[in-house]
Amino acid sequence: MARHIYSCPLRWSDMDAFGHVNNAVFLSYLEEARIDFMFRLAPGDGSPSFKGGSVVARHEIDYLRPLVHRYEPVTIETWVTRIGASSATVSYEVKDADATYVRASTVVVPIDLETGRPRRLTEEEKVLLEQYRDEAPDSEEAVAA
Repeated sequence: MARHIYSCPLRWSDMDAFGHVNNAVFLSYLEEARIDFMFRLAPGDGSPSFKGGSVVARHEIDYLRPLVHRYEPVTIETWVTRIGASSATVSYEVKDADATYVRASTVVVPIDLETGRPRRLTEEEKVLLEQYRDEAPDSEEAVAA
């Protein structure tokens, strides 16, 4: 199984009044990793895949432990847990060598930019996503970690 690896720097402004990264900021981290994944996955070989655009249909996040500001980036591993006809589920772990801070998933729906309507995944997109397919972490383990 292959996972896309994204190194995400932390910003001082990401912290909240409690001295750790605010829960809402994690959505931005996941977005950065997902965009890096989707747009580095196919376009490098001149493929038209994933260039049309997509929208987020759902986010699910398990916050496992607080992440405090530091100068070292965190690693965000990204992979695909489900490929449907007109959507895909992307899963993530935000972590470093010592801990996993967040486990999350996002349902992404490709759209036709001209019509603004959802569209089906192309066969080429499905093949590319399949290269990063793996199972979702056990949900009980995610909450207990």
